[in-house]
Amino acid sequence: MSESAPGLYALPHAVFLRRLAGATRGTSLDARLGRAAFVALRLIDLLAPDEPALPRDAFHYQHAATERACRGLPADRPETSHLIGVVQSSADAYNTGDVGLLFPALFAYAHYLEDEMCLEEALDVLETLERVGGDRYRAEDQVAARLRLARVLRKVNRFDEAERAYEEAGTLAEGISDSHSKLLSRIGRANTFTARGNLFESERCLRGVLADAQIGTHPDAEALAHQGLAVVLSTSGRSAEAIPHEWRAYQLHDDEPARLRTLSDLGVMLLIVGDADGAERALTEIVQRGASRDVLQNAMIELMHCASFRRDRLGFERWRERCEARRQDMPPNILVDFLLKAGIGRARFGQFDRADDLLTTALRTAEQAGLHEFVFRVERIRNGLHDCEGACTPIAAAEPESGNEALREVSRGLALLGR
Repeated sequence: MSESAPGLYALPHAVFLRRLAGATRGTSLDARLGRAAFVALRLIDLLAPDEPALPRDAFHYQHAATERACRGLPADRPETSHLIGVVQSSADAYNTGDVGLLFPALFAYAHYLEDEMCLEEALDVLETLERVGGDRYRAEDQVAARLRLARVLRKVNRFDEAERAYEEAGTLAEGISDSHSKLLSRIGRANTFTARGNLFESERCLRGVLADAQIGTHPDAEALAHQGLAVVLSTSGRSAEAIPHEWRAYQLHDDEPARLRTLSDLGVMLLIVGDADGAERALTEIVQRGASRDVLQNAMIELMHCASFRRDRLGFERWRERCEARRQDMPPNILVDFLLKAGIGRARFGQFDRADDLLTTALRTAEQAGLHEFVFRVERIRNGLHDCEGACTPIAAAEPESGNEALREVSRGLALLGR
């Protein structure tokens, strides 16, 4: 498709047309969903302030054609419902002259795409939301949109833009005395520092947010601050200190997706301190309950890592194959993590040449994506691989740290999951 239509990707919303290019047949479901999303967003574009006023008959003709395209999709697909909602909101906005009616459907669709790890598509929807509505939305909606945009930008490693969006969200929140959203903007900026590798600044910011959230009784922001702080502490080699923060985040969160995300991080940290039983319990809970694509991918990668930690070759291969089947859908940070841990697993089973190939690919992928913390980590492990090849043989998994009472409390809590 790209060769036959060289200017195709210069079109607005061309990111959705890439589904057609990647589909085996133009009539496949993914291709049809991509085409429907493209025409639905082109319909929304007609309501932008810089577009000429469209005659009522012309708008209704295009709306009817777009609605037919969306209603011809399978009704049991969540994306179908989102697209129908987007198309209906365009008619409501046009008929009433209230562009604010676009916000709920577009915002929900962007959230869905983010959860499905269709991050470039989520960005396109959020940018459309901003371009068409701008300051015509309610102030509260503008804050929510900037926070969501910042988070997706951070996930695709566009850190400078993410920081600006978080700052803008914080300024807007301050203007309407929205202390909760202001805390969220500070947490988001701190998480961006973490992604850049500036752990000192991230920890400083998150401890300040945590204190303010506790004073102001914002349990959701407190949970996110605990969660972000746990990641910083673990990344800086203080996993035993991080684990109680992660468990506290799990207890404070009141929605299932957020709780599953904390279990994913908790599994990683427990394995670092050698508690493979606790790690597998947390990660298996995610797989059994079901989760968003990125959380599920992370959980399977960590279960693969747990298996190699135990020197369980069959378990390692089983989880590695399941991860490999999802490799094309992994964003750069998750793909690098998979390659790194698959490489570590190969080394643990004495397959040093295959381990080196995987670590080399992980390093190249991390460098291309600007994932500096990953670059340092992969380089360190890869440089030590050759020393192990000559002097090391596969050994039994290490015993877990005895830990302290806080860690034992987390283990007891995990043991009760699913009962």
